[in-house]
Amino acid sequence: MSTRWPSRPVGRPGAVEAATTGLVLAFTVGGVFLSYAVMTDEPLPLWSGLALPVLACATLLRRRSRPLLVLAVTTACTMAEGFLDYLLTPLLMGPMLVAQYTVSLRPDRRTSWYSALAAAAGIALTGFIVTDSPHEWIIGLVNPAAWVLMAASFGSYVRVRREYAVARAEHVVLEREEEARRRVIQERMRIARELHDVVAHHLALANAQAGTAAHLARTRPEQAVGIIEKLPETTAAALRELKATVGLLRQDSDTDELAPAPSLDELPNLVESCAAAGLDVNVTTHGRPRRLPPGLDLTAYRIVQEALTNVTKHAATRNAHVRLTYTAHYLTLTITNESTDRKPAAPGSGRSGGFGLLGMRERALSAGGTFHAGPRTEGGFEVSCALPLPDSAEGTTT
Repeated sequence: MSTRWPSRPVGRPGAVEAATTGLVLAFTVGGVFLSYAVMTDEPLPLWSGLALPVLACATLLRRRSRPLLVLAVTTACTMAEGFLDYLLTPLLMGPMLVAQYTVSLRPDRRTSWYSALAAAAGIALTGFIVTDSPHEWIIGLVNPAAWVLMAASFGSYVRVRREYAVARAEHVVLEREEEARRRVIQERMRIARELHDVVAHHLALANAQAGTAAHLARTRPEQAVGIIEKLPETTAAALRELKATVGLLRQDSDTDELAPAPSLDELPNLVESCAAAGLDVNVTTHGRPRRLPPGLDLTAYRIVQEALTNVTKHAATRNAHVRLTYTAHYLTLTITNESTDRKPAAPGSGRSGGFGLLGMRERALSAGGTFHAGPRTEGGFEVSCALPLPDSAEGTTT
């Protein structure tokens, strides 16, 4: 019960709009009866005073689509109330103030302030004509106009706060993406620097030794043999330092022995591991499967693995669908997660502070493919990538 209650106002905007209009009508009618009770010098036309608020509140139902027109109608009704000798209190001016607030929420600031000044001038003119004594101008002229300008100022403040919140959210997202890119670039530079320091020196030395030995092989064979005998020491040192550098890139949980690189043949094991974590995965294959090169096979497997990991961590539902489509030139991977509420899934899969989507994109682009990830229009989240396949003459079917 508690989980469904917050979604009711959002799912029924018409009911919320009708309830708001009814509440404004109640306050306006209260203002009419207040003026009717206070003005005892001469009887006021009660039915006309009640019909005008009903008309003004009825137009409020269209204030989202026609805000300026609704403001004009409610201002005219309020001015008519003033000409009927009703006191222009904030209760009686309720529909007009709500319409002015709605206009002030629009991004066009010039139009909102011009409309506010026009409405305030109309109310002030009504008070100037109706009020007999200059001593009553504060109540009949200044006070109603000030309420109109106050509603416009409050609407402008709310609009600025909303624009600031949207800009701040976009700025945070851009900062997070920039930080992710910066970390990826730093990691690439670190790996490149480590590999360059380890490999470049030893390989350059080995290449120089091999070239010198080849040059001296005919003229000075003894010296060439001595150089060749030292060549294994250079290559062995390069292998040791390369192994140490690659070991720095491993996690602490990695074993000393390297396992074979995973491939799409390991998908059943991956599905079983996801099932153990409570995720129901359905895998379908379209087209004629082909044996992939090891690098491409590893890339496809890692993309599917990371996408299912994101579903396990961030999705609201516990099911996913993996579709593998083989064509003549491409292998298309599509991983979808359906939602129960027909709304796009929250972008937590890509904005959760990790680098899952960024890593998948890097893998797909490094293989020469394309990558796309985002909410689905029918609800849920989808990750899709197309990886180029080798020529049909080079690949063999499985």
